Amino acid sequence: MLKIENHRLSGPGVSQQPTPNTGGLLKPRFVVLHYTAGRDTDSAVRSLCTRKPQGNASAHIVLGRDGRIVQLAPFNVITWHAGVSNWAGLNGLNPFAIGIEMDNAGLLHREGARCVAWFGKPYPDSEVLVAEHKHGGGVRPWHTYSEVQIARALDICEVLAAHYGIEDILGHEDIARRRKVDPGPAFPLNAVRSRALGRGADALPRLVVAAASLNIRGGPGAEHPKVAPALKRGAELILLEPQDRWSRVAVVGVTDLEGWVCNDFVERQAVPRSGLTPLHRSQRQVPAITARKRTRAAPARKAATPSRTPRPR
Repeated sequence: MLKIENHRLSGPGVSQQPTPNTGGLLKPRFVVLHYTAGRDTDSAVRSLCTRKPQGNASAHIVLGRDGRIVQLAPFNVITWHAGVSNWAGLNGLNPFAIGIEMDNAGLLHREGARCVAWFGKPYPDSEVLVAEHKHGGGVRPWHTYSEVQIARALDICEVLAAHYGIEDILGHEDIARRRKVDPGPAFPLNAVRSRALGRGADALPRLVVAAASLNIRGGPGAEHPKVAPALKRGAELILLEPQDRWSRVAVVGVTDLEGWVCNDFVERQAVPRSGLTPLHRSQRQVPAITARKRTRAAPARKAATPSRTPRPR
């Protein structure tokens, strides 16, 4: 079992390797998950523990494909993993986020019938997921995560959430949307977030509309078409996919009505006021935390850039 003492993780398979690439004091509010886009765990640890003339990076944890955990810095010390980033009104997440780097080659490319990493290593079909990223970009091959690695990521997130009262568990792709795509579609981020934060299939987060009326749209931005008449003040929503400016939601009591709403005009609701309601299909189908099988997704239209100006209507 993992535990935290003096901001350091301990338990089976955990080791410490201090990095010189650190800053001041960290006040943990978020956990940010990354992939290393590298060859293996050891090379990632060496890179993140090396002081360079420029371009230094680090993280708190490196998580191997075999479940091995290497901690590089205490959880109350800033590491350099987020880069230019923003979330929940914060610019620059390093002072607020614990960074976890997972050994994974990331986005692959095709060379004939093979899927190959940027450093030239080919991967078998059993370690490849063909899918489109949630932010668009077309159907591409991605290196999968091992089952033990996903399970250990969940264990780490659970102990961090319990110890520090973590508000949210995010991907680098969420906080640096135009720059980063990790951990990518091969990692079950929504399932890990829900379980680590105690949001099971019957307890997904709820929102309530705080404006007089609020449009629900087909994508994360005011340029997307409306998918239904405007929601009224007090309408209850199930949070399916949070993003910085917009969130994908399901409307409580309306069968299978999903869409995107602007975060500026909704509020978190701790306890549903409507009492027991039929589960939305998104609640009945919380994904299992296992490595995904290789699948082919149909090409989808690239996601549009979110509007930078809040528009309730």
